[in-house]
Amino acid sequence: MRACFVGDSFTAGVGDATTLGWVGRCAAAAWGRGVAVTAYNLGIRRDTSADIRRRAEAEVLARLVGTPGDAQAVVFCLGLNDTTFEDGMPRVPTEQTLDNAAALLDWSAARWPTLLLGPPPALHDAVQDARVAALSPLLEALTERFAVPFLPLHAALSHSSAWRGGAARGDGVHPDAAGYATVAALVEAWEPWLELTGG
Repeated sequence: MRACFVGDSFTAGVGDATTLGWVGRCAAAAWGRGVAVTAYNLGIRRDTSADIRRRAEAEVLARLVGTPGDAQAVVFCLGLNDTTFEDGMPRVPTEQTLDNAAALLDWSAARWPTLLLGPPPALHDAVQDARVAALSPLLEALTERFAVPFLPLHAALSHSSAWRGGAARGDGVHPDAAGYATVAALVEAWEPWLELTGG
């Protein structure tokens, strides 16, 4: 199975000294179930949904086209960087975030099994975190249009001592290995992911 994981620093696993992040842990767990996953981590630090929309097609096609014998999937995780304020305004307004997400899901779900993870909390900034909390259900409602499964991360991670503690020990934003292990556990308990990876 070939799977592309497209997102920002939280997809890339920034802050994890093991370099596994949640993507590496989920791929390893799938191998443990007998599914040989080639996990393409396409997370780029500071990327917004607009950045991801610009690059996703070329990056995903380069990895999934021409492999007809393999199962394939695309997993997106986006939104937190959109809510960051720069020069007194969000980097990406909510309406544009939803438009970007819709374009990505429409394109991807027409070709491969596609999943969307909601943005994690912004623990370093309570005001931004409120914007993230408001965005998550809007993204979830959007996924229903495309029959794409959605995993909300914000609420679960907001109450996770491993995530909060890991961020506090690091740069205040990104967790450590224990925090990413918490995300991996949420994904591993998620039926749509298990259906793709032999759970």
